[in-house]
Amino acid sequence: MYKLANPAPLGLVGFALTTWMLSMVNAGWYPETSVPLVLALAFTFGGLAQFCAGLLELPRGNTFGFVAFCSYGAFWLSFALFVEFFAAKVPPAFVGWYLFMWGVFTFYMWLGSLALNRAVSYIFLALWITFVLLALGAWGIGAAHVIGGYAGLVTAVLAFYVSAAEVINETHGRAVLPLGVRVPASDIRAAQVI
Repeated sequence: MYKLANPAPLGLVGFALTTWMLSMVNAGWYPETSVPLVLALAFTFGGLAQFCAGLLELPRGNTFGFVAFCSYGAFWLSFALFVEFFAAKVPPAFVGWYLFMWGVFTFYMWLGSLALNRAVSYIFLALWITFVLLALGAWGIGAAHVIGGYAGLVTAVLAFYVSAAEVINETHGRAVLPLGVRVPASDIRAAQVI
């Protein structure tokens, strides 16, 4: 029998790199004229590569990874299509709802991630905050858009870290970069009995 490769580092780095690039624009580090490069990443690395990583979670039986990577891959594809072809015709308030609903999805994925390692949970928490701030920004609430850009940068750093940790730890056969592995409650109870 053969061992299936772990597709999560690919999905995470596709998400991280694309998020980082867009977040630099949202934070005001680079002008809107930089967005075409983000769109190229959104179609390929953030979209296609991440969606493929999700599909590769299927034979591993990882429902969480399948839903997360396919969904956020589809997010990047929809974002790129929206910006390239439809953005000029859509009211900003409706874009706010698009971002907010991705925040709703991310919130329940964050709840699901609480059963995983802490580092993954931090990614979903930071992403949830990012989506909410960007939605508020689209609705015209103060500096929420710029703050959301900075929250996106934090999210990207966390995703880069987890991707790197999964590759480095697996390659070295030990935990070189900690992920804050959660101990199942049943293991805690068993240890207390002993």
